Amino acid sequence: MTPTRIRSGVIGHRSVLGDLEIELESPAHSYLFVGPSGVGKGTVAKSFAAELVGRSESDRDRVIRNIHPDVKMIGPEGRSLFGVDQARSVTVGASLHPVESERKVFILDEASMMTEAAANSLLKTLEEPPPRTVFILVAESVDDLPPTVSSRCRLVRFGRVSEGELVAGLKENGVSSDQAETIARISGGSPGLALDLGAGGEAARFREGWLAIPGRLPNHPGEGFLLAEEMLKAHQPLLDRLKARHRNELAEYEKAHATSAPKALTDSHLAGVRRAERALLSSGLDLVASWYLDAVSVQYGGPVRNPDISGMALAQIPARQAARSVELVMDAGVQLGNSQRPRLVLAWLFNRLAELSP
Repeated sequence: MTPTRIRSGVIGHRSVLGDLEIELESPAHSYLFVGPSGVGKGTVAKSFAAELVGRSESDRDRVIRNIHPDVKMIGPEGRSLFGVDQARSVTVGASLHPVESERKVFILDEASMMTEAAANSLLKTLEEPPPRTVFILVAESVDDLPPTVSSRCRLVRFGRVSEGELVAGLKENGVSSDQAETIARISGGSPGLALDLGAGGEAARFREGWLAIPGRLPNHPGEGFLLAEEMLKAHQPLLDRLKARHRNELAEYEKAHATSAPKALTDSHLAGVRRAERALLSSGLDLVASWYLDAVSVQYGGPVRNPDISGMALAQIPARQAARSVELVMDAGVQLGNSQRPRLVLAWLFNRLAELSP
């Protein structure tokens, strides 16, 4: 088999990438990529699509930059759901012949947000796929899609990337060893978040801010809302840097092509910001949970994840209360996955944690 470039630009997922390289010999009509937000499903989907349609390095590069005519990235617009209009655009586009390549590829990004009507609209196309067409649905869980849709796709599961792989990937991107280890520890197995944190020097501040939460719990419910607002504002510099990078990409495209950037590229950027927001919150909660897990472990003579936290501070909360606090943090993570109002979820969490504090 001819060597491929699916691995290029991808951190981790060696087993998945190996399986996908085999798939290139005889691709299925439909794939479902599932896994936690930020682990690189979309990146791998584009790299896979680039190999499916690419006949040259230029072809592959255009896929990665969302400007190849035979690869369409379709997903929610703005902050809306993945609706019928998006599904119909897939159906119509799939009925057309490829423009340059032997096949067409449709990447349905954030398919977890697909409405029931959109899924029903897509179903017939997935049941009777046009020849020379490949669909890649990207979602966080199989359960996010109707069984009628997921059962017609070849399932590809993505897990979180190990800290060792993240460190190696960050160092390849020019991040120093010490900083790479810090970023890998706080990024929760998410290469996307790790790379965003690696772009600046804010990883340590991000970690310190969330690990300080157990010592800053509110005395009154209103203070819980203020603390929630503070933590969300602390993420803004990271999101602003991501948005600035997107603006530079749009400017470079418009300069090179003397025309406005395609909608697919701007939609991809919006989706990237949404994923970054979720990944930052998820990693922040993971840090808070790690504090309470350390509090349980240290009282039984076990190892700790955060050796720079004072053992005296960890011992101040009884192990049973610390364990219950971990459960509350996990509950908040589930709520954030189902909510568009993170401020309320964080305020609820901080106030409940305060009730358990000694």
